[in-house]
Amino acid sequence: MNLKRTLLATSLLSTLGLFSTASNAAGFQLAEYSATGLGRAYAGEAAMADNASAQWRNPAMLTYLKGTQVSVGAIYVDPNLDVNGTVTHPTDTYNATSKDFANSAVIPNFYLSHQINEQWYAGFAAGTNYGMETELDSNFAASHFGNEAAVTTMELNANLAYKLNEQFSFGGGLRYIIAEGHFGATAPGHALLPDGQGGYIPIGGQTLKYMEGDTTDWGWQLGAAWQINKNHRIGAAYKSEVDLTLKGHAEGIGFGLDSGQKIGGSMDLPLPATFELASFHQLTDKWAMHASFNWTDWSAFEKLEANLNGISEPSMVKVENWEDNYRFAVGTTYQMNEKLSLRTGIAYDTSAVSDKNRTITIPETDRTWLSVGASYAFTKQFVLDSGFTYILAKDADITESRGYVSDDIAEAIGGKFVGTTTGNVWLLGVQANYTF
Repeated sequence: MNLKRTLLATSLLSTLGLFSTASNAAGFQLAEYSATGLGRAYAGEAAMADNASAQWRNPAMLTYLKGTQVSVGAIYVDPNLDVNGTVTHPTDTYNATSKDFANSAVIPNFYLSHQINEQWYAGFAAGTNYGMETELDSNFAASHFGNEAAVTTMELNANLAYKLNEQFSFGGGLRYIIAEGHFGATAPGHALLPDGQGGYIPIGGQTLKYMEGDTTDWGWQLGAAWQINKNHRIGAAYKSEVDLTLKGHAEGIGFGLDSGQKIGGSMDLPLPATFELASFHQLTDKWAMHASFNWTDWSAFEKLEANLNGISEPSMVKVENWEDNYRFAVGTTYQMNEKLSLRTGIAYDTSAVSDKNRTITIPETDRTWLSVGASYAFTKQFVLDSGFTYILAKDADITESRGYVSDDIAEAIGGKFVGTTTGNVWLLGVQANYTF
């Protein structure tokens, strides 16, 4: 894999919140691990065992999968995000608008489960938990707060589960994360830089900050399931925090570098710990209900600092001061006949930032998920799943600078931004499942 652009960019989230609304859960988190779960808004995932993808959210659910199973799928994500506002600068007031600035993407996944014996089960999973890509218009008047960002992660899991008895199962796994990304901020056409003598130097079009890099790291996950009786089940799962150190290079006059000069560096970026508590309830032969509560430790994301080669002190990129995020989801499945099952769900995802700490590049806000899906069993071995979700993001106000020193420096160059972010996201997924 060619990792040429990294999360270091993300690390530079610095002045523009491009990061978060491009992803579909809080922060730059991605929830889209399977088309099966997509159709119920990922309600009850830590207690569900539809197919081999179940291990992604709770490795203990492997104990509910008989024989050897394979699941392969992909989810198409189409974010439609806009930012509208004005930049107030000593020279004038400028319109700062960018339409549909988050890029579409296809998120693939692959899962394999294998029953070793009546007690032990193994699994392998390949997917992603984090990612996004945004690019604002080239003439965006607030580009001094950021104009491009991309984060891509791929995660490989090796999981093992143990069935203690008919009631209790436990599982765990190792997570190998590959990450890359980039971030950039440029001076808008009206930007001025103090010359230190009471005057100003025009710097429109120059790179203020650009960083790219990549890294690999390890994490872990644990899960458990309690089969209360044949119709009711509770599952819980925990994923560890992964502290990435993104290594790459930086350039731009914002780092005190000459035009075109590059310097090596690194930046720490946490992928936060997560926890899910879920339940599954078979109400009748045809109807089932499921629900989830999710917590993500986004409060671990306090600031971004660049450690540049040859410079003893870290360079503050952005004060973030994020807060923990919570997600609530409820869904239902209806078994219409032996071959066709239908599902639907609704979820509410809280923002990972307060109103004060929202930025253009991370226009984080509350989101509501509305989902529908279906499964069709062509044979007892082969099942095809599909899911569709519409995510409505709450309109939210953004003001930069927020009063932090790093923000104030950007404001001094290009002016103060005041505006609003609006948007929605469409997701469509398909998944093929086969039992050997």
